[in-house]
Amino acid sequence: MPYLHRDGTALYYEWDDGGAPTVVLLHGWCCDMSFLAPQREHLAAAGHAILSLDLRGHGRSDAPDQPYPISGFSDDVVWACGELGLARPVFLGHSMGGNVAYDIAARWPDLAAGIVMIDSAVARPAAARAMMGPIAEKLSGPDYRDELRRLVTTTFFLESDDPARRAQILQAMTAAPQHVVVGAYRGLAAFDPAVGQVPVLSPSLYIAANEPSPRSDMARLLQLIPHLMAGQTVGSGHFCQLEVPGQVNAMIDRFLALAGLAAR
Repeated sequence: MPYLHRDGTALYYEWDDGGAPTVVLLHGWCCDMSFLAPQREHLAAAGHAILSLDLRGHGRSDAPDQPYPISGFSDDVVWACGELGLARPVFLGHSMGGNVAYDIAARWPDLAAGIVMIDSAVARPAAARAMMGPIAEKLSGPDYRDELRRLVTTTFFLESDDPARRAQILQAMTAAPQHVVVGAYRGLAAFDPAVGQVPVLSPSLYIAANEPSPRSDMARLLQLIPHLMAGQTVGSGHFCQLEVPGQVNAMIDRFLALAGLAAR
């Protein structure tokens, strides 16, 4: 199996041959690369080279007992791109992976050809941010799997979401090690896209799920990225990339075409 080794930590990846620009797929909190399988298949069929990663602490990558800030994930991804010789890829992330994509575009503006953020809490509303500290404390307790299951069930799903898929998602997420669950959640809580006021210049797309409480404050996000393109799915919860992949993939295709980033 293909691994990259960074400072003693094995990072699992998979590669699909294709044309430029390469699309780097970044999964969410307590997930793995399989959570973006519909996008991988679709974009590979369209002719893109695809780099799929299990972020540090997730999937088949090593899970050292350490802090898990968003900047740490970004550092790993940019390092991996360097190791694999990728120039000007598109970074496509779901949930926490969208935060990583944003962070890369802000900190390495010459690297990112474009970014796609799928229902990511990049500019988290103030009320939601205030709740994260108490939630992190609950996740730090002995019943963290029950707390995680409750959190995901009450805030990530809609009644219209497929029950079998919901069960699979819960099973996968609750298998994550507790130190990663808590560390990455605290990393999300600490993430502030306005730190340093570094503008994101890359073409950017935000796809929101059809949820009653938005993950991102869109007015604030548009202040940070005035050229942002935005869309919303119909009839899907947080895991819209799995629930309604046709809707999500169509928006990605249109964005890539308009930004001059279609496979070549």
